[in-house]
Amino acid sequence: DLQRAIALSLEESSRAFRETGITDEEQAITSIAENKASLKRTHTEVWSDSPNPHDRKRIDNCPVGLKNVGNTCWFSAVIQSLFNLLEFQRLVLHYSPPARVQELPRNQKEHRNLPFMQELRNLFSLMVGSKRKYVDPSRAVEILKDAFKSSESQQDVSEFTHKLLDWLEDAFQMKAHCLEGEKPKNPMVELFYGRFLAVGVLEGKKFENTETFGQYPLQVNGFKDLHECLEAAMVEGEIESLHSAENSARSGQEHWFTELPPVLTFELSRFEFNQALGRPEKIHNKLEFPYMLYMDRYMDRNREVTRIKREEIRRLKEHLTVLQQRLERYLSYGSGPKRFPLADVLQYAMEFASSKPVCTSPQDSVAPLESMCPAATTAATTAATAPATAPATGAQQQRLAIHKPFTQSRLPPDLPMHPAPRHITEEELRVLEGCLHRWRSEVENDTRDLQGSISRIHRTIELMYSDKSMMQVPYRLHAVLVHEGQANAGHYWAYIYDPHQRCWMKYNDISVTKSSWEELVRDSFGGYRNASAYCLMYINDKKPFLIEEEFDKETGQILSGLDKLPPDLKHYVKEDNELFDKEMQEWDALQARKAQQEKLALAAAAAAAAAAAAASSTSTSSSSPQPMSIESKDQCPGQRTVEVAIPHVGTFVIEAEEGGYDDEAMMTPNMQGIIMAIGKSSSVYEKSGPEAAFFKAIKLEYARLLRFAQEDTPLDNDYRIQHIIVYFIQNQAPKKILERTLLTQFADRNLAFDERWVELSHIYYRNFRETTILMTIGLELFQKTNYVESLMYLIYAYQYNKELLTKGLYRGHDEDLLGHYRRECLLKLNEQAAAMFEAGEEPEVTTGLGIMNELVVPCIPLLLVQEVERDLLAVEDMRNRWCSYLGQEMEANLQEKLTDFLPKLLDCSTEIKSFHDPPKIPSYSALELFERFSRIMSAMGRVPSEGR
Repeated sequence: DLQRAIALSLEESSRAFRETGITDEEQAITSIAENKASLKRTHTEVWSDSPNPHDRKRIDNCPVGLKNVGNTCWFSAVIQSLFNLLEFQRLVLHYSPPARVQELPRNQKEHRNLPFMQELRNLFSLMVGSKRKYVDPSRAVEILKDAFKSSESQQDVSEFTHKLLDWLEDAFQMKAHCLEGEKPKNPMVELFYGRFLAVGVLEGKKFENTETFGQYPLQVNGFKDLHECLEAAMVEGEIESLHSAENSARSGQEHWFTELPPVLTFELSRFEFNQALGRPEKIHNKLEFPYMLYMDRYMDRNREVTRIKREEIRRLKEHLTVLQQRLERYLSYGSGPKRFPLADVLQYAMEFASSKPVCTSPQDSVAPLESMCPAATTAATTAATAPATAPATGAQQQRLAIHKPFTQSRLPPDLPMHPAPRHITEEELRVLEGCLHRWRSEVENDTRDLQGSISRIHRTIELMYSDKSMMQVPYRLHAVLVHEGQANAGHYWAYIYDPHQRCWMKYNDISVTKSSWEELVRDSFGGYRNASAYCLMYINDKKPFLIEEEFDKETGQILSGLDKLPPDLKHYVKEDNELFDKEMQEWDALQARKAQQEKLALAAAAAAAAAAAAASSTSTSSSSPQPMSIESKDQCPGQRTVEVAIPHVGTFVIEAEEGGYDDEAMMTPNMQGIIMAIGKSSSVYEKSGPEAAFFKAIKLEYARLLRFAQEDTPLDNDYRIQHIIVYFIQNQAPKKILERTLLTQFADRNLAFDERWVELSHIYYRNFRETTILMTIGLELFQKTNYVESLMYLIYAYQYNKELLTKGLYRGHDEDLLGHYRRECLLKLNEQAAAMFEAGEEPEVTTGLGIMNELVVPCIPLLLVQEVERDLLAVEDMRNRWCSYLGQEMEANLQEKLTDFLPKLLDCSTEIKSFHDPPKIPSYSALELFERFSRIMSAMGRVPSEGR
């Protein structure tokens, strides 16, 4: 047995060398180099939680996500797939450590297993009953990473799953050792491990070995679907020698499953070593797999039937190859580099023969050259008839020397546009058309027959195993683990079927969303972007206990939430939920205090405004009524002053440059409106006194601003920026707010915009002004192609604006417009950074990657979180731009930098990451801000209707 094992090992090594050209020593060196490269990868920064706990609250009974704590999407994908196997979930939740664990040998494996099992139980319990939208798996991850001795590298899904199942098996085995009596079976082994029989011939000697397997590896390259992969994995070498006594020197083997596990997992090997480039590469070939997989053909009990069917399929495929070759001769006819379908060639010949000829008589047929080129014919005749020794005249020399290719080769207008025979008789045409028509019909019939035969053979092969006897072992697809990226870097997520909702769910770290079979196919089959299935998990469809819910023994109702948990875990989850409730209560209390402070500030400001108005009215009540006057006075050359006198308010002076503005145009928009209102109320003042005039002026000003608020104005003429009252009207502010704001503006001695009032009592309008300033500066910088500085202004403008719009439609600006330029700014920066990377110079490469790491990558989650289609497409474009470098030849230092960078770009959670502080907001008057805003909006225009 030992000699046979050694011989098989040597044969395996020899075959690997023949296939790849890589010796064991080279593979070892390559593995060491890959490990070193992975250790050099930088650790993806941890994504921070939203400060508002309500954003992190679980909605109803939606599945709980897992937080990415730094290159841990591999952990999330596998754990979610296993957690949704309810039998596995129950085994983990109800696991209890061995009663006499202190008596067991305390080796390193056991030291890790038991703490990991406890952390896995805690994690599963939170995924069952937590009030949080997603939970933190850091404790379990750290124990597992420590076992890999490589906390900085992104783990391979199959490697992690092997380690996880190994630990689970050991943990349950330790528990079994503590029990007395008959040795119980290990539930992890029963769930995930099966057996197969290896039947083979080695140098003429037959052998049979039974082996245990967990995850079954399958090669992808060269196969179109899962069954082809399985067929290749089950049969190796020259199998004909297994069934005959001849060719005794040949070797080969077959695998036959004797026992399949309830959970059948296939590893799809999508990586191979590129000998030319000296590094592993991912295979992006398309590989289809079914929703329902029947494993009967691979079972040992069906060995003889399967061999007969395989032989029949082999014979059919040989015949299929012959038919396809014959069909190819019909579809690609010709001996030159360009080939065409034979039926089309015959059709073209028929069209040529039946085209109208140029001439119809023998006399005409001999003179086409003269008719086509009379000038050339005349010149040739003249030259032929002239004496050989006679010198040509100057005119003749000039005429013969001039070459007019375009005029001399011009066709007469009566010639047809297409080629045609010069002469053909009716009899010739009739015979030729008959032959060509008959030949074309024969070719078309032959082509149809070949295509029909090929289709029938394909159908026969597809239905070879469709009889009921070969459909007794059904396995249903439970989960698909997807990888996007390259061999050494990428992002993982999982599609998991929910049998109770009858839909596919996409588990992408903290994001858990409904999906579809179409989306799964797009991302999992391969050939689309850089994503493809990496691991397939099937479950036995005849064993419903794998996904059945647990029922209460007394009531018969389905257990859900905390009722599913044992007492210790129920207590653990309740404590965590209480902490989360407390966090939300503290947040609500903080927001309530802020709102109360705003109300107090509003009341204080209103009281101050009323006091100021009363003081103004008292100081002027004894003076004689005077109408409002505006007087211009010349000062030094180039300047002038304007005195504005308002009854019961006062007189103030405005300086302006000569020729700058009209007297009224120099005032802020609020000044103009108030002055006009007071002027119109002068007659009321004379008749009814100052108080009546004052209220008349307020009503006039309010009516003017109400008209503005009801107008549909273009983006570059936003009245909300000029007039705070317009903003309040559009957002249904309380009547007291409107009255006090108007009162304050009339009472202000400068009749200007009171920034202190806005700061103290109008928090929403203050945020609106800040958003407007950020938006204006960001768009100005964008227009100047200063994308680096523009980005932060646009990012924060979009975020602030979104918060405003949650309170009301008119609280902020057009979200699509801001979203468009935010997206465009990121795309421009991505393109700039990629161009710097392509340049290959060290300073430019460093600068380009710095732009990506510090600006673009931190902002990508902002585009992903809302799942806006154009934002998602923009992220896809940015990722594809960098993934396009995969497989290209480049210097080693660039390859290393790309390997370091790609995980950060691809391994992006939808959780918002904290980045740069918001830019400082300068102070602008209402008039200045409005002018700048109008100017930039006129220049930028609205959002384009097309494009990303």
